[in-house]
Amino acid sequence: MSFLRTVLNDSVIIHPPGFYIIGFQTFPYINVYIIFLAFVYVLTVVFNILLMYIITLDRRLHTPKFLAVVNLAVIDVMLNTSTIPSMIKTFLFNDNFVPFNLCLLQMYVHYAFLALESFALAVLAYDRFIAICFPLHQNLFNTLLIMSCIIGGTWMYCLGLLAYSTAIMTRLSFCNSLRVFSYFCDYAPVFRLACNDYSLQWSVASASVGNLIGPFSFIILSYLIIIVTVCRMKSVSSRMKALTTCIEHLILVAIFYIPIFSIFICGLFVRTIDPDQRVLSLSLASCLPPCINPIVYSLKTKEIKNRAQALVWRMKTNP
Repeated sequence: MSFLRTVLNDSVIIHPPGFYIIGFQTFPYINVYIIFLAFVYVLTVVFNILLMYIITLDRRLHTPKFLAVVNLAVIDVMLNTSTIPSMIKTFLFNDNFVPFNLCLLQMYVHYAFLALESFALAVLAYDRFIAICFPLHQNLFNTLLIMSCIIGGTWMYCLGLLAYSTAIMTRLSFCNSLRVFSYFCDYAPVFRLACNDYSLQWSVASASVGNLIGPFSFIILSYLIIIVTVCRMKSVSSRMKALTTCIEHLILVAIFYIPIFSIFICGLFVRTIDPDQRVLSLSLASCLPPCINPIVYSLKTKEIKNRAQALVWRMKTNP
């Protein structure tokens, strides 16, 4: 196998042709699991595209809230597209070689949209915060233009930050093992294979945890203020109505953050966790939320549910 050599800062940097994805070595039913993930991917694409279609079709849903929902749907599709098709190729068709540049591209797309998923949930929290705490000033603090600018800002930040994080991977030399123990070209498992100093990559990986903790902290703070505002409402019906509008968002937050933080905490305190169990948990935590999100919004949001029922009824009457 030939290696590519480049010169960087008077040092020889060795880039291999690619890496071999090695995961689920002791998992007995890997084919069944990958078929399940293929089904999850189909549902992710179908339900998120249907959700985007419904919101685009109905002008009454052209509001800041549903612009944020469309943003989340786009991110969901891209997040699962970054990993599940490659997992099908790797583990179902036993083709585990990934070219070097394609590995970096997959790494970039996955972590960029994972960060965007976290920020998208924070954007939805901002929408609920303004709607409940400042109902008379929504036209001032939460318009389509403001929401577009917020969403655009999160995209620029995440795409730019992950572009830097991925670019510095090209400074590493890989002259020993090329076996990546994960379910895709994962950032940390790849840079740990380097035979030169990867302290910069380690620092960037550690700092990137802020892409999860930052938005999550904003969500918690927003809901603390929302709870205080709701408790000050005089009528019980007003309180229930305000809290009901937050149910679908709170479900999405729980689905996304609880598995990720649970895996992180277990990694800190349980040193003997099985590597295959860790890879399985990470893949489930990454792949399931994008599939569940559109289902939750379709079932829990009255406007989308009514529009979906009308669409199904029209398809039945006019096939």
